[in-house]
Amino acid sequence: MPDSAIPEFFVYGEPARPLDVGFLHVETVMARHTVHFGRVAAHKHPQLAQITFWTCGRGLYRIEEQAWSFSAPAASFVPSDVVHGFTIEPGTDAIVVSIANDALAGIAGHSLLPLETPVFVAGRAEDPLWRRLAATLELIQAEHAEALAGADTVLLPLIAVALSNLARLRAGAPALAVPAALALATRLRRLVDRHFREDWPVERYVEALGTTRHLLDKAARRAGGRGVKDMVSERRLVEAKRLLLFTIRGIEDIAYEIGFEDAAYFSRFFRHRVGEPPAAWRRRQLGRS
Repeated sequence: MPDSAIPEFFVYGEPARPLDVGFLHVETVMARHTVHFGRVAAHKHPQLAQITFWTCGRGLYRIEEQAWSFSAPAASFVPSDVVHGFTIEPGTDAIVVSIANDALAGIAGHSLLPLETPVFVAGRAEDPLWRRLAATLELIQAEHAEALAGADTVLLPLIAVALSNLARLRAGAPALAVPAALALATRLRRLVDRHFREDWPVERYVEALGTTRHLLDKAARRAGGRGVKDMVSERRLVEAKRLLLFTIRGIEDIAYEIGFEDAAYFSRFFRHRVGEPPAAWRRRQLGRS
């Protein structure tokens, strides 16, 4: 099936849509049983990565061109834009943690698992590492469901722990292959995450990734539907929103933090993309809380 024909979803069965800053979602596979009836066709999520932890049952899991017959426990990490799907037997269930790319970028430095490529592992429930992963995913599920004070602060470190446990479980296994265009798009996204504050010219991204400007532009459009410069601008905007929502830092300080030397220019940049100045956007968003 051509890549352009692969359906894109927000979460399975729901059309892709813009995500709130730091978006996280946790649910079980069985929660959507009436949507998929145990057969999830090949699809991808343009802005979300997913951890899936199979707690019971068995099935067939597919990532890109590879497939595994599994029995619980099994777990996967699938970055955004990676094609995946599954078929499961009745009574099979999993915890699925969906993480927006901007939230994932915030914990990349705290995870032992490289976040550019997919992972699938299966094992034995009595293995201490599998028990630890199960306990972490159950705690993530509970924190999300109960939405207690500070849950947003607690969840991201827990997700970093889950990803690190997944890295330990896959130690020594070869990395899963993904199409070259997708691999370049993912590497570009990670490089933008690290350097969006520095106002790199496009040619510096081309050089750092060892590619051509044409291929990099195609990768940028695959990663975010826009060119490299717009991709960097969007990453700056996401970081600005995160700082506006989750810190008390002033507008000038936030402008400097995301690479603008002129706070007035930052305000114009923000208003052009959001429709209102950063201070007004912050007041309106916090007023909803």
